[in-house]
Amino acid sequence: MTVCRTRQGEVRGRTSPDGVTSFLGIPYAAPPFGALRFRAPAPPEPWSGVRDATAHGPTAPHAPYAPPFDALIPDEVVPGEECLNLGVWSPAPEPGAGLPVMVWVHGGAFTNGSGSASAYDGSAFARDGVVCVTLNYRLGADGFLRLPGRPDNRGLLDQIAALRWVRDNIASFGGDPGRVTVFGESAGAMSIGALLTAGAARGLFHRAILQSGACHHFLRPPSAELVAARLAEKLGIEPTPEAFDGVPLEELLPAQAQLRAEVGADPDPARWGEAALNMMPFEPVLEDLALPGPDSGVDLLIGGNREEYRLFLVPTERLAVFPESSLRALTAAYGLDPAGALAVYRDARPDATPGELLDAVATDWFYRIPAVRLAESVPGSYLYEFAWRSPRFGGTLGACHALELPFVFDRLHDPSYAPLLGSDPPQALADAVHGAWVSFATTGRPGWQAYDRTHRATMTFTGDGSGPVEDPRARERLLWEGVR
Repeated sequence: MTVCRTRQGEVRGRTSPDGVTSFLGIPYAAPPFGALRFRAPAPPEPWSGVRDATAHGPTAPHAPYAPPFDALIPDEVVPGEECLNLGVWSPAPEPGAGLPVMVWVHGGAFTNGSGSASAYDGSAFARDGVVCVTLNYRLGADGFLRLPGRPDNRGLLDQIAALRWVRDNIASFGGDPGRVTVFGESAGAMSIGALLTAGAARGLFHRAILQSGACHHFLRPPSAELVAARLAEKLGIEPTPEAFDGVPLEELLPAQAQLRAEVGADPDPARWGEAALNMMPFEPVLEDLALPGPDSGVDLLIGGNREEYRLFLVPTERLAVFPESSLRALTAAYGLDPAGALAVYRDARPDATPGELLDAVATDWFYRIPAVRLAESVPGSYLYEFAWRSPRFGGTLGACHALELPFVFDRLHDPSYAPLLGSDPPQALADAVHGAWVSFATTGRPGWQAYDRTHRATMTFTGDGSGPVEDPRARERLLWEGVR
């Protein structure tokens, strides 16, 4: 057992046979319940003696994923109120080691997920000389519902509180608080996109990796108020923090899940505002889209997966039956002229079905184009595309959303990833992807040319002939000029 000191007290971790020491379930803020519910995170209480940190702590309350995603996406539920906690993996847990630090922000559409899942075990990063931190933050209504008189974006405030904990304590675990890289996927990456322009987060991290998410997913205040009113209506209460505080979690969590399903089934902008297209009723609440610009002071690695949207089309069997009329309507809702835009997408995919074209268009709208715009806003950024295709679902799942995660964490044989990966995923690709992430966190360079408007170099991870590509699918990218 190894003991490290934090500002709140000492913690005891566990060292594995390969020399990595983990410290789990460390509180970085007080339990966000009772008088602290729907408020900014408060400092954790100090403790005396040595606190055992050999098991994950509670996760933020959330309902399970709806089928079929509950069987595909790693999730973890540990009950308890002390849910604002984090884990640390270190190869040298003593002051003075000065190792680079990576802080993971999990995804899950702002309603699911946790940093405690075995899928996000940080051992491989520690093995390669990085102190890895994973964290839990408030989700759903507790984290992101807009309520009068209470701070917006409490989930983001939790993430900032965790980053402050890292600044104040990580040196005790062998990390360098002046070399912190945040990395996240999906809602985690979108969170980082918001943190890039948040004054309270400035200086807390120095590099950032955004996987399948950028600065584009948010709700303006009027839309957030529509969501709050609809959730209150479902629960039969007023949209006030006091009223929500009186709703038991066993009622609130199913209502949140139903609300998300309603947004997906009836994406009416008059009813949901921005949530209608984003299909996520709980998101950061911001006045408008903000890009960090050239003076951000943060090095960026940004990208996504080539066929992200197939995760939402293939397991639900929508890929094969999606109608042409709906494809045209969604393309128009995204701000494109359906006739001209779909002709360009079809030209590159002459045999594609409407569902396959929807995957291409929606992947661009949700993920690829926002990544390009963020890279354009911060000179010297690095761009990537993950293009290895899963053999699952007869090969139709493709390079879908979340598929890069086991390669990033170098955990190809974690059972929780098997439903997405299938059998015998390529270890050489994990070596390349994980290695690029470690290199970026360590040196600021992942191993290929930086992105610029002239060459638009994009590293393409295929598992067979991976390498940088200049401006992939340029004709399709140009369609989105001037579109949000």
